[in-house]
Amino acid sequence: MKELVLIIRPDKLETIKEILNTHGFTGITISSVMGCGVQKGLTSEYKGLKTTINLLPKVKVEAVVADEKVEDILLDVHQKVSTGSAGDGKVFVKPIDDAMRIRTGERGEKAL
Repeated sequence: MKELVLIIRPDKLETIKEILNTHGFTGITISSVMGCGVQKGLTSEYKGLKTTINLLPKVKVEAVVADEKVEDILLDVHQKVSTGSAGDGKVFVKPIDDAMRIRTGERGEKAL
């Protein structure tokens, strides 16, 4: 099992949910976060003063998926979420040793 941590533009959340659902994974955790990277935020001018907002709103999506589905999901994310502009986001892939569904005690991929 792998945990996918996706940091994306807020308007791409529904696309990510559709991608995961298409691959059979509906269990996700979503957080509103702020961040910056290559995009480096926005610079604006107000009454002659330049201000830089270097933290932009993003959405963090966490999902645990089966090992054999990771590459297909990553390919779909790249094809359907990328705008080709800075600020599209990142996906981090982390190994998961085990999982347990609290209600039934099921372990491993059965718990997903």
